[in-house]
Amino acid sequence: MSDFSTARQKMVDGQVRPSDVTDLRIIDAMLAVPREEFVPASQRAMAYLDLDLEVAPNRFLIKPVVLARMLQASDVKATDKVLVVGCPTGYAAAVIAQFAGQVTSAAGIAADGDAANGPYDLIVLAGATEIVPTGLYKQLAPGGQLVGVFALTKPARAVIVTHSHEDFGSRPLFDATAPVLPGMEKLPAFVF
Repeated sequence: MSDFSTARQKMVDGQVRPSDVTDLRIIDAMLAVPREEFVPASQRAMAYLDLDLEVAPNRFLIKPVVLARMLQASDVKATDKVLVVGCPTGYAAAVIAQFAGQVTSAAGIAADGDAANGPYDLIVLAGATEIVPTGLYKQLAPGGQLVGVFALTKPARAVIVTHSHEDFGSRPLFDATAPVLPGMEKLPAFVF
């Protein structure tokens, strides 16, 4: 077993499983996808640490456990059409592609998503948002879900939003932190 294979196994056994991630599809996907191949060569040794890893200026891979817990809460189906937003190197998309039907990755301005290829059964924010992403809500299929870290309040929380009959309902999942995605920052308020 290579050093990276050992590190990958330790990431799953030491971070993901102890956080109540029991979905074997997610565990198997995280064991199968070599995270070190999705980071710059200079950061490969840090690929499996429990941290948000900056892979380019202001572009991050979120903590493995946050991604795993969000995916478990969203209960991804093999037939789901999934959009991953803010996935700078493709790692989250590669993990999800192990068990979802079709996966699209949008690495540009997060709030824009990828309406041209929608609607989506699931939209995964691979980072945090400080705004309500209404533009992304419009890209959800009826019954679709959006999951991500919402930093609208303190503490920030992973939240799942469900599209139901022209309305949207949300449910907090767990306290979480993640870097804010480009285009999802709260604009400064004008103060006299």
